[in-house]
Amino acid sequence: MTERTANEIAHARAVKEMFAGIAARYDFLNHFLSLSIDKRWRRAVSKRLRPVLDNENAVVLDVACGTGDLAFELSRNAKATVMGTDFCRPMLTIARTKNVGTDTSIPFVEGDAMNLSFGGESFDAVTIAFGLRNLANVRDGLDELRRVLKPGGHLVVLEFSSPVIPGFRQLFNFYFNRILPRIGGAVSSSRTAYEYLPDSVSKFPDQKALTEVMREVGFSNVMYQNLTGGIAAIHCATR
Repeated sequence: MTERTANEIAHARAVKEMFAGIAARYDFLNHFLSLSIDKRWRRAVSKRLRPVLDNENAVVLDVACGTGDLAFELSRNAKATVMGTDFCRPMLTIARTKNVGTDTSIPFVEGDAMNLSFGGESFDAVTIAFGLRNLANVRDGLDELRRVLKPGGHLVVLEFSSPVIPGFRQLFNFYFNRILPRIGGAVSSSRTAYEYLPDSVSKFPDQKALTEVMREVGFSNVMYQNLTGGIAAIHCATR
């Protein structure tokens, strides 16, 4: 594990506290503010990993799983074992609650994406949805995800990105930067968290830049697919 700087430690602590504060309203706001398009994006991730998910001997890890929405989507009709991990206990508590009374049996493990508590080459696939930009160091985070992947294993990243359609880009940016923080702040009682969202996206590498970072870390077969005009993108890679 790369030793973290004081700024990176402080960033991680702030992010954990922020998500703990909005955990109770997190699912509702995700679906409401995206008009439930986020559900379709998660289904697209599952579709990408279908060959792995259909393998009863495969193990898939969802990192920064939050309240478990992607992990539950991955486990739907899957033969593979699906696990989730996150460092924010209140988010995991909700994920575990959602697990009760379902046909799934997903282990949710408390853990830091920058220092995963799993041995190297443990997983056939690793996913991370809307979590990579929250890491204190994106490059080191990708290196840690690569560490726990088996050779030939697949990484799928779902993250907000840069809209590519002129006109639509300006309209979305107005909503994302002006309207969303007001609604999210009013409902969650934490406007800071929903101001952090567009700020963190603006500082995150765009589609092509993230592709290059993933290659530099050592991933191969890196490609991306724009979703909803580039509001979000799926990046796929192989160890």
